[in-house]
Amino acid sequence: MKDQLFAYVLRLADDAAILGQRLGEWCGHAPTLEEDIGLANIGLDYIGQARALYTYAGEIEGKGRDEDQLCFLRHEREFSNCLLVEQPNGDFAETIAREFFFAAFMLPFWTRLKASRDETLAAIAAKAEKEAAYHLRHSAEWVIRLGDGTGESHERMQDAVEALWIYTGELFEVDDTLATLIADGIAVDPEPIRTEWRETVARVLSEATLAIPEEGYAQTGGRSGIHTEHFGHLLSEMQYMQRAYPGLKW
Repeated sequence: MKDQLFAYVLRLADDAAILGQRLGEWCGHAPTLEEDIGLANIGLDYIGQARALYTYAGEIEGKGRDEDQLCFLRHEREFSNCLLVEQPNGDFAETIAREFFFAAFMLPFWTRLKASRDETLAAIAAKAEKEAAYHLRHSAEWVIRLGDGTGESHERMQDAVEALWIYTGELFEVDDTLATLIADGIAVDPEPIRTEWRETVARVLSEATLAIPEEGYAQTGGRSGIHTEHFGHLLSEMQYMQRAYPGLKW
């Protein structure tokens, strides 16, 4: 059970850390000053979640690794984040679509995780739920604004939805690690969230005058360490300082 719990907490931390890194890349580059600050703040929310989860994962592992070591000193194949969060920012519409799909899943996820038998996870979930509610509201408003905006913004938002849709199926996967923890009342079963997620997505896309992509092949592999070509480049930037100056103290 210890190994499964460590793996579960680590994948949640990886999701948050990688998406936080991606959103941080917008700092100084967002289309408006307000969004420059807004995206950076959302990224910081994810980094805060990652810190709490990495710290707990280190305690579970019991090998002396802290949040920095787990985030900055692991190799690509050791990360178990879902593929959705590592996708490049692309244009603003792609960033918004990625955030919307993820937040629409994470809000009901954190709500359910508050009932976990693991008190630490339940406490982390209680704080993260409030952040996820804002993340969903922020991204949904932008999906609607862009989708029901100009001809170009509509086209870009539709293209973003279609490009990222293939990565959303992985959010609902249940492997042996997850199944064990679900049965023990620790982890959240993602399957019941699927209906709520689809209803949220359908409602927002409809208001945005956007079409829901047809169901098809779902890209997978992130949970087992098989990542897209973009991930190595992300890690090389995120981990540069810690690898170039091991043990550096500020």
